Amino acid sequence: MSKSWTLDDMPSQKGRTILITGTGGLGFEDALALVRAGGDVIIAGRNPTKGADAVRRIKESAPQASVTLEIVDVASLASIEALGKRLKETRAHIDVLINNAGVMTPPARQTTKDGFELQFGTNYLGHFALTGHLLPLLMRGQAPRVVTLSSIAVRSASAAINFDDLQAERGYKPMPVYTQSKLACLMFAFELHRRSEEAGWGITSIAAHPGVSRTDLLHNAPGRRSAQGLLRTFLWFLFQPVAQGALPTLFAATSPNARGGGYYGPDRLGETRGHPIEAQIPKQAMEKHVAHKLWEMSEKLTGVSFNARAPTLDISSSGATTIAREG
Repeated sequence: MSKSWTLDDMPSQKGRTILITGTGGLGFEDALALVRAGGDVIIAGRNPTKGADAVRRIKESAPQASVTLEIVDVASLASIEALGKRLKETRAHIDVLINNAGVMTPPARQTTKDGFELQFGTNYLGHFALTGHLLPLLMRGQAPRVVTLSSIAVRSASAAINFDDLQAERGYKPMPVYTQSKLACLMFAFELHRRSEEAGWGITSIAAHPGVSRTDLLHNAPGRRSAQGLLRTFLWFLFQPVAQGALPTLFAATSPNARGGGYYGPDRLGETRGHPIEAQIPKQAMEKHVAHKLWEMSEKLTGVSFNARAPTLDISSSGATTIAREG
């Protein structure tokens, strides 16, 4: 990019329906920027009180905002399926899906309601399932995009998908397990774009990461008194503002210059801060055979299949044109 991309460069989002998982931190900043650009934004989170407060704050800042709250727990396949069903009944299309919500490095191994390791189940499998459920709505969107959040942590040389212990049942170490979940997100973004192109879904899939930002993720996971939490508290000046950390996601979601199958992060200090630029892709994320195996395994674990066909036009007796899809 020839110049630093900012919110002033964001094109109008009028007429576009955007779903964001997560009601605080990066998700809140994404929603605020997108409603200011005219988007019809749905924020989806598991805490009704926190979600309602996010909607209130957005409307206070942008009185003309079109923003609604949907309740979903991305650590529950049943909750994700229920959200997908509600949206199919109430929405004609979704133009942008931002897979943002996540959990980071709980000190002890925890599981989701479906028995998956919490980080892998929430950060990756939940968003895999959500994207699959929303595929028909995305295919009805105008130039639809799916943006999936990864992390600078995937640049670790040890980052890998451990198929022999995918749920960390034999050995749990918080950061390697977190890194695996975010590597899976990155590989999913790339594989989704490849499959969309092959199947003709018309969906552009892009990955992004926020660098190192001042969200509450570290305080809410290992805790404020953990080594990571203390680092976040006392070395706060090393962490860029959340609104700045949201820029790569917003670029990926809106810019005509964002490349399908691309990966975006901050441009300075080893991608820890700055403005959106193409991010360094670890070689592990480019292993297509691993991505294929992960996808097939994810379909089995979640019970969600991405079988979808191109739309067909159905002319009703009244003369109205509707779009019928299978999948």
